[in-house]
Amino acid sequence: MRRGAVAIYSAGFLQGSAFVLVPALGNILHRAPYDLSNSAYGLLYFPEILGAIAAALAAGVLLLRFGTAGLFRLGAMANAAAMALLVAAFFAHGTLVVILLLTETLMLGIGFGLTNAMINRAASRLFQNSATGAVTILNAVIGGATAISPLLLTGFGHVLAWALWPALLCLAWLTLPLLPEPEDNTAELGGLHAWRPSMLPFATAVLLYAICEGSFGSWATVLVSVDHHLPAATGALALSLFWGGMTVARFAFGAIDHFIRRRLLYQVVPLGIAACFLVIPELRSGIEFLLGFAVAGAACGIYYPYSMSYGIASHPQEGTQMAGLLVGSVMIGEGIGSFGLGPLQHWLSLATIYHLSALWAIPLMVLAWYNSRTPAPETSHG
Repeated sequence: MRRGAVAIYSAGFLQGSAFVLVPALGNILHRAPYDLSNSAYGLLYFPEILGAIAAALAAGVLLLRFGTAGLFRLGAMANAAAMALLVAAFFAHGTLVVILLLTETLMLGIGFGLTNAMINRAASRLFQNSATGAVTILNAVIGGATAISPLLLTGFGHVLAWALWPALLCLAWLTLPLLPEPEDNTAELGGLHAWRPSMLPFATAVLLYAICEGSFGSWATVLVSVDHHLPAATGALALSLFWGGMTVARFAFGAIDHFIRRRLLYQVVPLGIAACFLVIPELRSGIEFLLGFAVAGAACGIYYPYSMSYGIASHPQEGTQMAGLLVGSVMIGEGIGSFGLGPLQHWLSLATIYHLSALWAIPLMVLAWYNSRTPAPETSHG
């Protein structure tokens, strides 16, 4: 499996870079020559979420049919197609732009679901005695790319054209299968035979965690710049620091993986998430908000990769199906946290919703305790 390490982490960087492009293009797509309405722009995310969930849940079946390397190529080709469609949208206008972007987000969702299920499973089998660290660092690479990609998109837009960045990503996805690919001869189950009731606690933990992540990530700018009337740049920077804090925490805990008590950390971090939900709405100055969202990102850093690592370790024969289920769960939770808070604000203020969201810490702690009862996932089988 180590022969595929470069391909796995490169795929993680490319996936994070590609996944954030449509949100990063929000302002551009609302202006001429594209002139997307708010409703049309909001519609773009539904094919992405549906594609990611369907692909992630089908990953186990596809693994049986195509093998590890085949699943890797399928995800890469879906992502390459998505980037090609985004480049085509650069040259289009009117209804054709919407059609191209809807197709692009569907293909991106499929690529995200297949690729993330495969590379998380593969990363957990890369290095002897470092499964948790390998998965945590992989998700740090994805998060770091998510933070960097909008800056590169803007840079290309200032120099020549924004379409150059997705064009380069398309080329990178097409050439990725030329790298030594991960191979895993361990027999796995897929399809209906791979589903276990014991997978549900892991999926529930990830779904609840993703609601918290979406509540922070999708509403940071609103809380800072709309509710507290601070400059738009402060809200944008608060959001960047949230993702940056998450990425730094994942790199840090992945690097010192051998020196920490993983199970205890897994059970305690929900308290940090709860504290951020309680404290952040009470902040007032821009500096306080920047620090608060950076800490919130750090508090959210390891819960998802640790859930992934423990889930795969407890289901060695259904590892890809387990990883796919958790990728699908994180997409559902992100959707709830991102979109569900909007209608709720007809009855409750965003600050009140944040305060109540601290209660998510209770089931997150219980599920972390329950899911980590198996031995620490530190043995590579590859």
